[in-house]
Amino acid sequence: MSNRPKHGSLANKSQAWSALFSEPMSELVQRYTASVPFDQRLAGADIAGSLAHARMLGAQGVISQQDVADIERGLGQIQGEIDAGRFEWKLELEDVHLNIEARLTALVGDAGKRLHTGRSRNDQVATDVRLWLRGEIDALVPLLGDMQRALLGVAAGHTETILPGTTHLQVAQPVSFAHHLLAYVEMFARDAERLTDVRKRVNRLPLGAAALAGTSYPLDRERVAKELGFDGLCMNSLDAVSDRDFAIEFCSWAAICMMHVSRLAEEIVLWMSQNFGYIDLADRYCTGSSIMPQKRNPDVAELARGKTGRVYGHLTALLTLMKGQPLTYNKDNQEDKEPLFDTVDTLAATLRIMAEMVGGIVVKPEAMQRAAQKGYATATDLADYLVKKGVPFRDAHEVVAAAVKFGLQRGMDLSDLPLDTLKSFHAAIGEDVYEAALTLKASLNARKVAGGTAPERVREQIAAHQARLG
Repeated sequence: MSNRPKHGSLANKSQAWSALFSEPMSELVQRYTASVPFDQRLAGADIAGSLAHARMLGAQGVISQQDVADIERGLGQIQGEIDAGRFEWKLELEDVHLNIEARLTALVGDAGKRLHTGRSRNDQVATDVRLWLRGEIDALVPLLGDMQRALLGVAAGHTETILPGTTHLQVAQPVSFAHHLLAYVEMFARDAERLTDVRKRVNRLPLGAAALAGTSYPLDRERVAKELGFDGLCMNSLDAVSDRDFAIEFCSWAAICMMHVSRLAEEIVLWMSQNFGYIDLADRYCTGSSIMPQKRNPDVAELARGKTGRVYGHLTALLTLMKGQPLTYNKDNQEDKEPLFDTVDTLAATLRIMAEMVGGIVVKPEAMQRAAQKGYATATDLADYLVKKGVPFRDAHEVVAAAVKFGLQRGMDLSDLPLDTLKSFHAAIGEDVYEAALTLKASLNARKVAGGTAPERVREQIAAHQARLG
C-alpha cells in the first residue's frame, strides 16, 4: 500500500495542512472554529493580496508567468462570482482564505496550489485585515467631515443666539449657541486627525512574514507593498503575524469618537425635553409611544448614546483577547474580526444618521434666552466690571456673591436690582453697569478673546472650519 498522500483539490479544512492527521475533524470542531460566516467581507482584500503575491512570485521566478496568468484569470472569475452572489461558501473550509483557494484550484488546477508558496494564512489574514480596515478608515474620514458640516450649518444661523452655558449643569455664563456647537466641531476635527494617524500604523505590510519566521523563497516584499499601497513593511516577522494592536488602536479611536457622539446625543436629548425646550427635531428622527399619544421621543440620539457602550465593549474584548497571548500567532486572534467589523459598522451608521439629524435641528432661541436669565449668568461680568474699576478680583468676587445672595432672597436677577441697591454693595458701581455688564448680549459681546464666544469670534471660527473642510 502506498504511503504517498493524495493530491486532490482542497475539499475540506484538514486538507489545507498535511496528511498528518489520521481521522477527519469533528463536525462540532468544524463549526466551532469556522469563521467564514463573518470573514467573507475580507474577500476583496484577500483577492487583492493574492494577486499582488502571485505577480511578485512570477517576477521573482518562483512560479511561471503562465501560473500568474491562470491565477489572475481564476481570481477574477471568483471576484465576479462573489459580486454576483453566486459564490458557494463552504463551512468545512473554515474561512474566506481557504474557500477562495479551493475555488481557485478547482478553476485553474495546479497554478492555484502554487499561489500559497512563500506565505501562511498567518501573514495572509493579517494583510487582509489591514487592507480591509484601511479602506474602511478612508470611508470614515468623509463621514466625520459630514458631521462637522452639519454642525456648522446649524451654527452659522445662530452666532448671536444666547444659550446658558453651564458647569456642573448649573447656569454659569451666557454663550453663543453657535459657539457651543463649534465645541463639537473641534472634537470631531481632532477625531479626524487621530484617524489619519491611526491609518499610518494600519498601513504596513505583514505579507512575507509567512507563519512566523519569514521564508526561504526570494520574496520581494517591497514590490507587494507598493502594489497594494502600503507605506512600509512590518519589519519583524514574529510581530507581523501575532499582534493586533492596529485593530485595538482603531477601536480605541472609535471609542473616543463615539464618546463625542454620545456627549452630543445626550445634550440633544436634554435640549428636546420639555424641561429645557431649546430645540426640536424632525419627526423622521423621533418615535412615538405605544400608550402615551403625546410623546415624541428622541430615539435616534438615545440609541447613538447606547451604541457607544457597544463600541467600548468591543475595545475591551480586543484588549482582553491579546493580553495573555505568547508569541506568535494563536487561534485566539480569529476573535478579532467580529468586534472590529461591528465597530466599523456601528460607527459608520451612527455618524451618518447623527449628521442627518443634527442638520435638521430647529432652534428655539426664546427658550434658551429665558433659561439664561434664570441663573445669574452675568455675575462674572459684574465682577469683571468691578475689576476694571480698580477693585481686586477676589474682593469683586465677594461683592458679587453678596449681591447674588440678595437677589436670590428676593427672587430678582442682578439686572432687576435698582442702581442704588447695587451701589450699596460697592460704590464703584455706576449707571453704566447695566449695559456694560448685566445684559446677556453685553456679556456675550465682551468675550472677544481668541476662542471666545463673542459673535465676531464665532463667525471667524465658522469661516475657518468651512475653509478647512472645503
